[in-house]
Amino acid sequence: MPEAYIALTPVHWFYLVGVLVILFTMILRKDTPLVCIAFLFGIGLVGKCSLAGGIQTIFSSIIYAISEFREVITTIALITAFSKCIQELGSDALLMRPVSKVMRTPAVSWWILGGIMFVFSLFLWPSPAVALVGAIVLPIAVQSGLTPLAAAMAMNLFGHGFALSYDAVIQGAPAISAGAADISTADILSKGRLLFWIMGITCVCSAFLLNRVTITEKRKTEENNEKNNEKNNEGNLNLKWNQDQQLEKAEGVEKGAKSGKKTYSRTAMILAILTPVAFLMDILFMILFKLKGGDATSLVAGTAVLLMCAGTVMEFKVGSLEKVTEYVTDGFLFAIRIFAPVIVIGAFFFLGGNGITHILGDSYERGILNDWALWLAHHAPLNRYMTALLQLVIGGLTGLDGSGFSGLPLTGALARTFGTATGASIPVLACLGQISAIFIGGGTVVPWGLIPVAAICNVDPVELARKNMFPVFIGLTCTFLAACLVL
Repeated sequence: MPEAYIALTPVHWFYLVGVLVILFTMILRKDTPLVCIAFLFGIGLVGKCSLAGGIQTIFSSIIYAISEFREVITTIALITAFSKCIQELGSDALLMRPVSKVMRTPAVSWWILGGIMFVFSLFLWPSPAVALVGAIVLPIAVQSGLTPLAAAMAMNLFGHGFALSYDAVIQGAPAISAGAADISTADILSKGRLLFWIMGITCVCSAFLLNRVTITEKRKTEENNEKNNEKNNEGNLNLKWNQDQQLEKAEGVEKGAKSGKKTYSRTAMILAILTPVAFLMDILFMILFKLKGGDATSLVAGTAVLLMCAGTVMEFKVGSLEKVTEYVTDGFLFAIRIFAPVIVIGAFFFLGGNGITHILGDSYERGILNDWALWLAHHAPLNRYMTALLQLVIGGLTGLDGSGFSGLPLTGALARTFGTATGASIPVLACLGQISAIFIGGGTVVPWGLIPVAAICNVDPVELARKNMFPVFIGLTCTFLAACLVL
């Protein structure tokens, strides 16, 4: 075993109760920040044995969560600012035209959107892929009638689930698992390939079938829910349309006026050409210079900012100074509004992983959830099938902190231990832990782990997590059964 003995303390039990209460609150569709703050105070009170410690823990946890989310918050803000720019100029409509001929129905759009996200995530990882796909392909999918929630599911399950858990191109996840299990990365990818594909295909297919009505109804439900808002905005939309029509007539565009076609400015057309070219150059740079993770994301976000500035200067000239400020402000306001509750929720769950040292001090060397995972490994009866189940459970536990990769060293090490003790396949066990940790913690089940997709699609992260949960559990069940046959 990686550790000889794990002693559970009152902090461990208090944290476990907190996790259960928070999950139950989510099931009831209630907000959880208040619950998280209460348990943060309690854990600080128990862990530091002082009232001041409990109060300080609340603040320290939130500050740590902000530091962990700052890159994602900034990326979402800048991409949103760019999106607002191209929407106002009309470049988004021009970008949609070629692909919209293929993405005609919500069902087709769902699979195409997911497939593009899968390919991009394999080569770039999901973080920059979300920014790229969200900026270019997502608007087309939504225009075809796909609901933003369904679009978020496709991007999430294909990218942060299927592609990231497999990670056959960049091989970051399998390398960590293989290193901890003392086997080669090739063993993980070859002997676990069947499990990766069973998990991915089962998950995305069940998600599509379970939500087929929602996906294919062309947003009727959302339209009914937002009926009042649409009525309030209808006058503004009509006014804008009338202004566009008047502008066309004033410019003498008689032919376009008769056909009902909207004309676009020279800036809109230039930006519509520059956008895909610039992002394709980003992809080329990522491949040539082997950029991944934060480096790749920063490249995409920086490109979006430059495109926004270029388009604004070309269109508004002197007025571009105020316009850029407006776009950036709107982008950050949007990002903060989305992230504000998630920061508080994440502050609690970061105690489960490596963040505990930064929050509670050096006396806590390992996350609370990691301790619980090790405790389970020590006290559960061992046979091939039980070890396979333990790998799934332990992987899921380590993933609750929202970082799918943080638990891979533990699941890899346990795969080595379990495999040696029971004679089971070490690569298969390592794959099970990797799949569970990344699907749950990498950003499909826990709301604080899927924020980038939820923000890009402008949907509630908790609702997205609920929609993903059942398909992911179906996939994990099928993967577990398949693993039992090849152990």
